[in-house]
Amino acid sequence: MRGFRVQAKIKSKKVSNILVKAILYVIIIALSVLFAFPLFWMISTAFKSNEQIFAEPPIWIPKPIVFENFSNAWNKLPFNLFLKNTIIITLTATIGIIISSSLVGFAFAYLEWPGRDIWFVIMLSTMMLPAQVTMIPIFILFTKLGWVNTFKPLIIPAYFGGGPFYIFLLRQFFLTIPRELFDSATVDGCTSLDIFIRIALPLVKPAISAVAIFSFMGHWNDFMGPLIYLRSTEKYTLSLGINMFRGYEGITMWGELMAVSLVAAIPCLAIFFIAQKYFIQGITLTGLKG
Repeated sequence: MRGFRVQAKIKSKKVSNILVKAILYVIIIALSVLFAFPLFWMISTAFKSNEQIFAEPPIWIPKPIVFENFSNAWNKLPFNLFLKNTIIITLTATIGIIISSSLVGFAFAYLEWPGRDIWFVIMLSTMMLPAQVTMIPIFILFTKLGWVNTFKPLIIPAYFGGGPFYIFLLRQFFLTIPRELFDSATVDGCTSLDIFIRIALPLVKPAISAVAIFSFMGHWNDFMGPLIYLRSTEKYTLSLGINMFRGYEGITMWGELMAVSLVAAIPCLAIFFIAQKYFIQGITLTGLKG
């Protein structure tokens, strides 16, 4: 009788666990559908005519599918040039952020130098400053340097630290590497630069991948930076081009606008899904030590 009760308790526990998991999965699926709905609507609208877009009741799947929205939108403004500018800014800035933030993060994690911890706290405190606070002083600085209406304000700062968040992310990841590994390399005659290149960097690939994804998405979708510093149309990025396209010729062609927006979103979606494994590792493993 006692054994029967124990078995009944075990079965009821299993059933309750299954119910809890089922409820969690239902909630997760519902939230996924909710958050994916804007993307679905953008894709659907990109292939609709204006009549289908404003139809009542809403048409979820376009009939017929209109492919002309892409060619019409792409030819109205020089989006080829906008795409080229965006690629140049994004790739060069991402490379700069990876190089500079990894170097600074390694210095904070491994090297011993006076005031290291104090400077690390000061660096972290800059994350608490809203971008609007530093926007005007930085703009004045770049104006005096003659960098306005060039790509320099959007690229060169990436080579000077890359930003406190990326430095913190990589620093925490460097701290997870056993210190003895670095000490043994020093005994073997390796310099700090050798240790950084040959030992540290290969071990923090997930974190570097996460930084690369964050940086790529941030610069690819950046609107405020190009809006402030770029004046001439031939230097515009995709984000400015899409904003310029809205209300172009006095009317907003929503199908064409969504078509251009979809094309601009594809690289970010592709990179995220391709590098999703490294992205998750870079986030979940950061901060395990230190």
